[in-house]
Amino acid sequence: MAVYTPGQVVEETGFSLDTLRYYERIGLLGNVGRNSAGQRRFTDGDVGWLGMIRCLRDTGMPIAEMLRFAELTRQGDHTIPERIRLLEAHDHQVEEQVADLRHKQGAIQRKVQYYRDVLSIPEAI
Repeated sequence: MAVYTPGQVVEETGFSLDTLRYYERIGLLGNVGRNSAGQRRFTDGDVGWLGMIRCLRDTGMPIAEMLRFAELTRQGDHTIPERIRLLEAHDHQVEEQVADLRHKQGAIQRKVQYYRDVLSIPEAI
């Protein structure tokens, strides 16, 4: 089993050291192991979990919901149906965000085309 230093986890996940400490303090990241000198050592499982947290965070899931998801995960497989409901609700919100962004992107593309059309009109003399 591979172990990672906090610096390596920062490189791998893109989270800052402060964020890693915060996530550990609030319970979003489980108890991270430590070496004999008391320094944090992360496992592949920790890094994988942080990847999921990154995905949820980047798609706008509130910390309270991420904490609920973490709590359910730690409780065991009997919570899988509830985890599915939580993730499906979040997925629906992401779909709405994507649709809204596509709509706004269309407006931007129409404005770009408008300006291109303006540039292609010869000046009246």
